[in-house]
Amino acid sequence: MIEARHLRVLRAVATTGSFSAAGRELGCTQPAVSQQMKALETSVGTPLLVRAGREMRLTQAGEALVRHASGILAGLTAAEEEVAAIAGLRAGRVRLVSFPSGSSTLVPAALAALRAAHPGTRVSLEEAEPPRSVELLREGDCDLALAFRYEGAATAEDWDDLVVRPLLTDRLVALVPERHPLARAESVAIGELAGEPWIAGCPRCRGQLVQVCEGAGFTPRIDFATDDYPAVVGLVGAGLGVAVLPQLAVESVRPRGVRAVRLEPAVRRKIVALTLPDLAPVPTVAATLEQLARAARRP
Repeated sequence: MIEARHLRVLRAVATTGSFSAAGRELGCTQPAVSQQMKALETSVGTPLLVRAGREMRLTQAGEALVRHASGILAGLTAAEEEVAAIAGLRAGRVRLVSFPSGSSTLVPAALAALRAAHPGTRVSLEEAEPPRSVELLREGDCDLALAFRYEGAATAEDWDDLVVRPLLTDRLVALVPERHPLARAESVAIGELAGEPWIAGCPRCRGQLVQVCEGAGFTPRIDFATDDYPAVVGLVGAGLGVAVLPQLAVESVRPRGVRAVRLEPAVRRKIVALTLPDLAPVPTVAATLEQLARAARRP
């Protein structure tokens, strides 16, 4: 195997014409230069230098290796500089996947702070609900995934193979039309909405809604189902039904014609950032995780 340090010594000998002059240029002794040249010749299996009087001259193999050495060493220098830039957060990228309400609330503040602190870092964003977002992480298609799971859910994903950074606890609220009899209530039990038509959200949230309602002794009559949070709010505002949404989702839209009422007993979901153990120490990933955590601590 040819080592970069040997190539640097060979190039210095070719430039200066002697071991002693090469040693002075490289800041090492003449015997050290001689030893490294012997190691390089042993590695390639042929002589690279011959003595001509007081000078060292390159053999044909030595000339060929010196020609390639410049390109090899230049490439290594460029690679070292690029890695140093990434390690120092002067460059690098992060591929982030987030669920929609996280994309519109936590992600903008986090990425703005990241760009201000490290303008050379690039972040790409794709939207996906868990468990798909977690699958993308495990498949190597992203570096970070924002995900959630409900407290007390009948089924919970196994995240034991991932680095889990808790961000916040997001509470569900009931949405009712502003003229609804419960619109001015301080809180509402989900059983009080048993006779209402329902607007359901994403498939996972829909499953959670049915589970909570059945725990309260009824099965919700779902008239509309949509993954689009503004559509949910619009349908409730038009008086077509009631809904429960995470607080983050309500924050991500401008609710018109609806009232958000605290749900009792509380139904919560845990919002987390996930990454792979090998990715967690990468400077760009670690910095993005930190900014997401700071965004989650917003007032």
